[in-house]
Amino acid sequence: MPLYSPHAYDHTRPVGSYWETTVPMQEHVYPALEGDAVADFAVLGGGYTGLNAALQLAGAHGADVALLEGGDIGWGASGRNGGFCCVGGSKHSLGELARKFGQSGAAGFLDYQRRSIDHVAELLTAHDIEAETHSDGELCLAHRPKAMRELEDEAAFLRKTFGVETTLHSRNDLAEMGVAGPEFFGGAQLDQGFALNPLKYALGLVRAASAAGARIFANSQVTSITREGDRWRLVTSNGTLTARKLIMATNGYLQEEVPGAPGKALSGRLLPLLSSVLVTRPLTVAEQAAQGWTSPLMSYDSRRLLHYFRLMPDGRFLFGMRGGTDTTPEKDAETRKEILTDFHRMFPAWREVDVTHVWSGFVCMAASLNPYVGPLDGAPDAFAALAYHGNGVAMGSLSGANVADLAAGAITRNDIPAVARGPLRRFPFPALRKTYLKAAYQWYTLCDEVI
Repeated sequence: MPLYSPHAYDHTRPVGSYWETTVPMQEHVYPALEGDAVADFAVLGGGYTGLNAALQLAGAHGADVALLEGGDIGWGASGRNGGFCCVGGSKHSLGELARKFGQSGAAGFLDYQRRSIDHVAELLTAHDIEAETHSDGELCLAHRPKAMRELEDEAAFLRKTFGVETTLHSRNDLAEMGVAGPEFFGGAQLDQGFALNPLKYALGLVRAASAAGARIFANSQVTSITREGDRWRLVTSNGTLTARKLIMATNGYLQEEVPGAPGKALSGRLLPLLSSVLVTRPLTVAEQAAQGWTSPLMSYDSRRLLHYFRLMPDGRFLFGMRGGTDTTPEKDAETRKEILTDFHRMFPAWREVDVTHVWSGFVCMAASLNPYVGPLDGAPDAFAALAYHGNGVAMGSLSGANVADLAAGAITRNDIPAVARGPLRRFPFPALRKTYLKAAYQWYTLCDEVI
């Protein structure tokens, strides 16, 4: 049984995102796999990770690669996220990572995050992808005075330990910067990262991968994966793909019930988490000024169950949040009510502004709370890159290129940051993962608002 309602995995169901309105429908359309196909490399998953893997294999290595996507290209998280190309990837702080992996290990992962951002920027330029980029860095906003003190401590630690400079802003500074709100008590700004239209980026990647020679098959849900001799055989409703090597790039949309060694190697090791987004109609200059929010900076608050938001180039405002424990139509209605409540509380001047789009999707958490890039245990010639903990635009992109290099034999596991090498552990009693999640959300809410 899927961990979430089948509603969440129904590829025939429109996402309903704002991003879908910004691209012609025909740009999504790629043929389904029909008949029997053969390739050197099979990539499962048509998001940032899979598309980067296919592009790297075909472009840099001249490999014969075929990619299978269960829905349209960009149907999953890569076409429905908030468009934050930024640092992140682990749920652990750099201090926690330093204690576990040493200061050099944590520094290596920090460098990996920076290179991930640069990797996306280079792809946009190299392949002439117009993705509506904006912003210069990101801003973490303290949702309580106590949180501001914690941001100050974190800034001092980053400067002393890693030489990372963050700019601290008082509440008055925020108002002058055009990022004012009743729940913002100061902030810390990091001058790395930028915002983009995530679907335009994904569709630009698939064009680049296809031009490099990768074969792209959409609406080709894999129903079984078996090992036959020294090859992998992937079965869909209309065809089969046989390949020498396999890359799993399904992230939070992995369907664990699919038979085969790769699914078994990943089963119980990942926990999809819902993230929801709304977008308003374009705000007038006067409306922006009335709220005190006129800046294009990517921003998020300091809650564990965070909110993230940005003013887009056309004046629309994007607002997202974590939370929710299922995606049935009834639960979707509850989530819509919750995100509107939070949006109106945090940006009260916009209570009467029309919200044109609300949608949800999965981010992916690993039991280790770290990303994973590497081979799959018990599945020869099979690799995976996944679990970016809500920061997959940048990290999922570079990880896709790196897992391709790893599968092609161009790099070794030692070239992957120690933080992302695993092992990919199982959750204790994985059938109870959603029970853990509900308890964790209650605890996080208590920590965010009371403790």
